[in-house]
Amino acid sequence: MTGVAIAGAAESDLGVTGKSILTLQAQAVTRALADAGLSLADVDGLATSGVSRFSATQLADYLGIQPVWTESTFAGGCAFEMYVARAAQAIEAGQCRTVVISYGSNQRSARSRSLAGVIEDHTPEAQFETPYGPLYPFSYYAMAAQSYLHRYGAGRESLAEVAVAAREWALLNPKAFRYGAGPLTADDVLSAPMVSSPLTTADACLVTDGGGAVVVTSLECARDLPRPPIRVLGYGECVTNTSMTSGDDLTVTGAVRSGQAAFARSELTVADVDVAQIYDSFTITVLLTLEGLGFCGAGEAGAFVSDGRIRPGGAFPLNTSGGGLSYNHPGQFGLLLIVEAVRQLRGECGPRQVEGAEVALAHGTGGILSAHATVLLGVDR
Repeated sequence: MTGVAIAGAAESDLGVTGKSILTLQAQAVTRALADAGLSLADVDGLATSGVSRFSATQLADYLGIQPVWTESTFAGGCAFEMYVARAAQAIEAGQCRTVVISYGSNQRSARSRSLAGVIEDHTPEAQFETPYGPLYPFSYYAMAAQSYLHRYGAGRESLAEVAVAAREWALLNPKAFRYGAGPLTADDVLSAPMVSSPLTTADACLVTDGGGAVVVTSLECARDLPRPPIRVLGYGECVTNTSMTSGDDLTVTGAVRSGQAAFARSELTVADVDVAQIYDSFTITVLLTLEGLGFCGAGEAGAFVSDGRIRPGGAFPLNTSGGGLSYNHPGQFGLLLIVEAVRQLRGECGPRQVEGAEVALAHGTGGILSAHATVLLGVDR
């Protein structure tokens, strides 16, 4: 366990905002600092991704601050779980005192999914993949799903349940993009337009504007601030493959190693997790991650999520904001997983609150099952 805590958390405007990326970033940062009872003058560390190749430099300049520590590693949607680890290490090493981790994207307003990734024709794997015209990243996740269903004899209904549960949580979250859309059924998912077999449009995450920020500082400092500190208990990460060409087994992800490291560092087990926020870029991402993290065995995720287990009121609260499938997905979703985890541990989630939640897991996935990072958070006992 670390002596570091999250002291503030917030979202920017969400949905269709018409605002610039830096405006959304500034909204998230200033709201998270206000939540923590701090100001920009207190920030000496900054971690962000997605603005440009000089993301941290550009955002710092925009905010008018001069941090002594920055991080802008681009690893897709899991970068922000990685940033929590880097921030904790930097604070404990005395490199900085207060780190803001932030993200913002205006993908929907810009009518673009560019931040979700692009295929570079000059990469080594391009000669084996590009000629077949795969949809990035849709076709790649579809290959993983097809492999999974074939290997374990599972049905598409297992995938559909992930989307159905996410919608039920979203209907309890007024900030969710699908808040007023009504419930989703398994038949709705299965009969939605097929994009890349076996995945339909309803198996894929949203495309929205949005962003978020969290404030990380020492546990000692956090205890003097207005909000209840949420401790960083453990973290781990693993990078596996750039493309599907280099993946040995599409049904086994780097979540295995990132999860093992996070649980070992925290001295916790899967049985200690009260609420989980798992990246749901596609429905298959959730099934593979649940198995990788050890919540169930290989090929058992379909049964694990069945019978309402991951829906509101179920035994395993999962993606309680509505997730990337029904709440919000601005290209990279990992930071908003952490924001929801913090709010659940503070008891701030109203009708979707998981009663008695003391330990939360946030797991990000980047690229095409390429990069993985796990963070365990807990209340300050």
